[in-house]
Amino acid sequence: MQPEIKRLGKTDIDEFVALIRVFEDVFQMKNWKMPVRAYLQQLLEKDRFYVFVAISDNKVVGGLTAYTLDQYYSTRPLVYIFDLAVKTEFQRKGIGSRLIAEINDYCKQIGVEEVFVQADEVDDYALEFYRSTGGIAEKVVHFNYPLNTQ
Repeated sequence: MQPEIKRLGKTDIDEFVALIRVFEDVFQMKNWKMPVRAYLQQLLEKDRFYVFVAISDNKVVGGLTAYTLDQYYSTRPLVYIFDLAVKTEFQRKGIGSRLIAEINDYCKQIGVEEVFVQADEVDDYALEFYRSTGGIAEKVVHFNYPLNTQ
């Protein structure tokens, strides 16, 4: 049976925490500490933050998070997929593709101009996945400025 794809609402904190645990596992996050539930609840309540999950047998097996970005070149916003992961044992079964299709459909309905996501050049699996879901690759270099690192 195919997992259900669901957009989380303001009251779905348990599913959000479960998705973050999936990210922690799939991304092999070491020495990482979960933020307090009150903070995660505030994030979940933001209208411009989206969480979609895949649920199988009442368990979160994958999902994605995304943010809305307002533009000044257009009146239509952009949406940035921040994280997407599916538990290892559920990968290569179409769940990630269904998550991409779901957020794209949702964003189309609310008038978003474009959905975009980053992938590391060395992550061949992610690059091929995004290409297979209709993503168009752009050659860019991402810079970050670490702040308040201790």
